[in-house]
Amino acid sequence: MFVICAGLLVIIALLGAPLFVVILAASILGFISADVDLSVIAIELYRITDTPILLALPLFTFAGYLLAEGKTSDRLVSLSQAFLGWMPSGLAIVSFFTCAFFTAFTGASGVTIVAVGALLYPALKQEGYSDKFSLGLVTTSGSLGLLIPPSLPLILFAIIAQQMGYGEQVSIKDLFVAGLIPAALMILLLSFYSLWENRSAPIAKQPFSWPVALSTIKKARWEIPLPFFVLGGIYSGFFAISDAAAATVIYVIIMEFFLYKEIPLRRLPDIMRDSMMMVGGILLILAVSLAFTNFLVDAEIPMQLFHVIQSNIESKIVFLLLLNIILLALGAILDIFSSLIIMIPLILPVAIGYGIDPIHLGIMFLANMQIGYFTPPVGMNLFIASYRFNKPILELYRATIPFMLVLMVALLLITFIPSLTLMFIR
Repeated sequence: MFVICAGLLVIIALLGAPLFVVILAASILGFISADVDLSVIAIELYRITDTPILLALPLFTFAGYLLAEGKTSDRLVSLSQAFLGWMPSGLAIVSFFTCAFFTAFTGASGVTIVAVGALLYPALKQEGYSDKFSLGLVTTSGSLGLLIPPSLPLILFAIIAQQMGYGEQVSIKDLFVAGLIPAALMILLLSFYSLWENRSAPIAKQPFSWPVALSTIKKARWEIPLPFFVLGGIYSGFFAISDAAAATVIYVIIMEFFLYKEIPLRRLPDIMRDSMMMVGGILLILAVSLAFTNFLVDAEIPMQLFHVIQSNIESKIVFLLLLNIILLALGAILDIFSSLIIMIPLILPVAIGYGIDPIHLGIMFLANMQIGYFTPPVGMNLFIASYRFNKPILELYRATIPFMLVLMVALLLITFIPSLTLMFIR
């Protein structure tokens, strides 16, 4: 009977049943097989509501949607170009920084491609960058900010790890610090690649001008303090994470609706609804996943998995290499939130068994997901960019591969030099 039910579960998953339905069905099947009362699922669903840090997720999401709705992307591009446009490959470097900042606050790679990429792609071509390079840059840069606070995946990783009982080892504040150097490393390597790739191209440079720079500062005067306001409040101890999220929402509402006056107030309910629909989907999957995680822990499946893997793979280096391959493939198939919710309960105990710091694992996991977004053949960014710029998908493959190889080098450094992640927290 168990085998038949498991087979039916696989079939409905392949037929496209919603992810939360598949996970919930797996939880019910697991608890019934273990002769455990199903009320434990309701208890797990309630337990997630008693997680104060969970408030940060919908609040930061809402703030990100507001930023995407206004003209923040225009001002960020102008500001970055005014200060970095004089450099060789200056606009390319501007693109990396702008996309990273925008994705960090919106939490959505696709939004960055649509909102910021639409500005940068024609600008890059106009300044002399090749079409292939420009297309690859805007497609891959959309996910650059996943390691930069207050990235939603960083928050979600911490929530899942804390619900599994690793709370003291995995704090959001530590994750926020841990992601900074790996993110900077990725941007730095991409910048070096851009300099090399365009070394002989007739790239137009924008000479630095104080009047232009001061003008862009004036235009972006309300966006500039935002990261200092959020992160400064958190690390000074003035804000808890959830307090910082609430303060960010208030700040962004005042900025967009009353200072810039770019968004009419009548749009507020629609933006709120759209952002909460996204969060609702994440929370629903997270809630049923915690019930399934409870079953996995009770059945000691992660430990059994660890013993099976360890009996075949003794080397920590080999384990890390295989883990990276699996995560890259997973990132190309699933969205980042589903990947976190499904995989972290399985791989976190196994990784700790190999002596891998959970913070290091979190940054490595998200770095893989970042690359997975544009990994052929089915990376999500590839299809978003193909639709947005009206380009054949095979052309996107060719354009993104050089950038992917550069980021793979960064991924290997992040994986095998843990101090890049842990130097400021351990």
